[in-house]
Amino acid sequence: MTKIVRKLRPTDFWRIGEHESWFSDMSAKGLHLHKMGLHFAHFKIGDPKRMEYRIEVTKKKGMPYEQSEMYEEIGWDYVTSYQFFHVFSSPEENHAPELHTDPMEQSYTLDQLKERLILNFTGTLIGFLLIIGMLLAIWFLDGTPVLRLVEGHAIQLTILSLIILYNVFYSTRAMISIQALRRNLQEGKAIDHHAPWEKSLHKNTAFSIVFIAIALVSAILPFVQLFKHETFTLPENDSNLPIVRLADIEQNSLLVRDEYYIDEIDWANRYTTNWSVFAPVQYKYDESGMIENRKWLDESGTYSPSVSAEVYHLRFKVLAEPLIDDLIKWYSYGDEMEPFVEKQHPDFDQLIIHEDAEMKQLFASKEKVVMYVRYNGYAEMDVLIRNAAQKVNLLEGE
Repeated sequence: MTKIVRKLRPTDFWRIGEHESWFSDMSAKGLHLHKMGLHFAHFKIGDPKRMEYRIEVTKKKGMPYEQSEMYEEIGWDYVTSYQFFHVFSSPEENHAPELHTDPMEQSYTLDQLKERLILNFTGTLIGFLLIIGMLLAIWFLDGTPVLRLVEGHAIQLTILSLIILYNVFYSTRAMISIQALRRNLQEGKAIDHHAPWEKSLHKNTAFSIVFIAIALVSAILPFVQLFKHETFTLPENDSNLPIVRLADIEQNSLLVRDEYYIDEIDWANRYTTNWSVFAPVQYKYDESGMIENRKWLDESGTYSPSVSAEVYHLRFKVLAEPLIDDLIKWYSYGDEMEPFVEKQHPDFDQLIIHEDAEMKQLFASKEKVVMYVRYNGYAEMDVLIRNAAQKVNLLEGE
């Protein structure tokens, strides 16, 4: 069985002379071209023998039989095709005549390819602009780009846009290069069939490694986030979770849960864990309760306090302050609210509070930890701050 060796192509497909030179140098090492792929060339291992290679461009992907037969008659054997490029070979000692003796005539073979590259560029550019529009809406429509960054949901789409951007660049370069090659041929400059390819190989190898790494990250991130995203019912007793508990705020032994179960999860008393590149530890939770012998001051019903919160352990401390700014924007609920007040507190690097009737909000950070708490009830803000400080210290120490 003939053994096949795969090698990364040294350069872009439109660099015809460099490919021809590379194929010839490989044959001298005993690697004879068998098939071309999108990124790799397949070689058969054999005896070292210097072969000359020529690449012919056609308007369609298939090579017309009559044209192939004509080339065979003058000493060039068909080897393989990739896209609109067709490879022929001939032993160096045969001195087979060139497929094209008139560069001007050869330039006409590139006209159809140029049109296809323009169409490909147009389609790729439209796709890129659509992705950019979606990204701009995700990142900036609500004015909270740092919050979107920390949550991590738009990172994969951003990476995808970079890949598509490269495709736009690649298509643009292909158009320009084919046009330059066509112009050179029209000026009578024949293709250099022994053009140096080593420098291009090093560049292409380095880029391929980076491109594959980006593609792998783009593919893996959603699975990591999906694996880390879990929702649980809050345990009734306090635990080591870095979340402010309703019982610690109310300090009332008559407090009981106000439950709402769906699929074995109490969604009125639940917490969700999440992960992102910029915030590897995240908690979002809700807790609801009621005290039967107590009513709201407006006599609207049984007193039913609740607390909802978000906690982020950031990878970089520099994100803490802008994240708080974005959380305030996100939870401001319109212009009708009173201004948020920043307070100095020894347990926080930053503390901003807001009170509006029964509803109290707290935004706090310490080192890499950011916490947002929204409480509905009659406990004092100082109680909320004291409990938040304990939980932030618990997470910050991890």
